Amino acid sequence: MYLLVLGLILMGLKWAGVAPVTDWSWWWVLSPFALAALWWWIADASGYTSRKAMEKEERRKKQRQEESRERLKGFRSRRF
Repeated sequence: MYLLVLGLILMGLKWAGVAPVTDWSWWWVLSPFALAALWWWIADASGYTSRKAMEKEERRKKQRQEESRERLKGFRSRRF
């Protein structure tokens, strides 16, 4: 994500004509987009993306279980 933001900023600076970026080649300005695509390919190939998604789901599952336990404790205490 950071590489995409960097690429957008560099493109905007190049089009706006800001001094140091105006002199750079378009290859340098657009290189963060290529690096972002490379990162996504590596992340998908190594299983990093799916591992992070599973960790996120596991955290949500544990949070829901804790909330259910708390609600159940409250229900039981009011009942007796």
